[in-house]
Amino acid sequence: MPSLDDDHTGARIKEQRRLAHLTQKQLAARLPYSYSLLNQVECGARAATPDFVAAVARVLRIDVTALTGQPYVTELQQDRLAELVRPIREAMDTYDLGANPDVRPRPAAQLVTAADLLCQSVRATRLRQAATELPLLITELTTAAWSTPTTDLWRSLASTYRTAHDITVKLGYYDLSSVALDRMAWAAERASDPCLSAVRQYMRALVYFREGEYSIGQRLIRAGHTLVDDIESRESVAVQGQLHLGASVIAARAGARNRNAVDAHLDQAGECAARTGDASDVHWLSFGPANVQLHQMSAAVEMRLYDDALGQAREIRLPASLATSRRAHYLIDRARSEMETGHANAALASLVAARKSAPEQTRYHPGARETISGLVHLARRTPDTLGHMAAWVGM
Repeated sequence: MPSLDDDHTGARIKEQRRLAHLTQKQLAARLPYSYSLLNQVECGARAATPDFVAAVARVLRIDVTALTGQPYVTELQQDRLAELVRPIREAMDTYDLGANPDVRPRPAAQLVTAADLLCQSVRATRLRQAATELPLLITELTTAAWSTPTTDLWRSLASTYRTAHDITVKLGYYDLSSVALDRMAWAAERASDPCLSAVRQYMRALVYFREGEYSIGQRLIRAGHTLVDDIESRESVAVQGQLHLGASVIAARAGARNRNAVDAHLDQAGECAARTGDASDVHWLSFGPANVQLHQMSAAVEMRLYDDALGQAREIRLPASLATSRRAHYLIDRARSEMETGHANAALASLVAARKSAPEQTRYHPGARETISGLVHLARRTPDTLGHMAAWVGM
């Protein structure tokens, strides 16, 4: 396995920059960031933030994953998770072949329940269990929906494709996650479910957010709103609120980081949450007042207002009902803010808490890995540590 010195995002940026025949100064001139920051990131002295990575990827015209190193194949093979990806890919490939005569699906009610339980497993970050069960469920639901087309079956099939997206994103297979979203759109259309279609637009927006294509992400959010804004139901209000939350983090990172737009979307999401209360049961979005608070903190992180983000993090009281996946994401965001504000020990404690809460998700989360890398380099150049003192006295 490569050492930390040559296996971090900065080292991969340096490699890709050289392949593009650019000097550091030439690349920096094309970025909305300084030459000094690029230099520090490449040598590992500063962590590469997601917005920085996305900006570099856009300039070099490569996928973000080429810089983050995803999927982390060595670790996936060690954890025996890589072998679970191919069956998912194959199950999604048969979507348009009609009913499989060799498959005898479970009764419809059992399949619908199984699809919900699978979503629940992903929210609980039981990724291995969910990835193991997913291919068979997709296969059964595909045959059942083609044989006896009903709204519930098509909706559940769309849900399993959404679960495929969630799993593959968490494991770093972004190409496959995009395929899953296409399949989700195909099934949601057959279910005639506008809320599911809007959720899919929200998830597509996050794909472009990750790649640094913020204007496309904003357009997708607006497209999602057109599907549900005229529907009066608790479900549609929760989906509207989640769309506003997505828009808030996109606005936080986009362009000049328009704080007014961020606040406007968070206010509208808050109004939706006041109407729905805890709506984590709606399409497993974790929507509700707590998620609005968490997105307010995430928006501050995206705007690099780390002092504000850390102050908000300290005030947040996570409800016991909050999904484990969301709890771990909060801890990783908090760790990044703590590292950036000089609270290295607190950042490590937050990462340890994230690992205890959701080990698989934390192990494969690029933000967690980048923060760990930053902390390691910080420790190496900080003289007042036990290791440095020991070396100083000759131990």
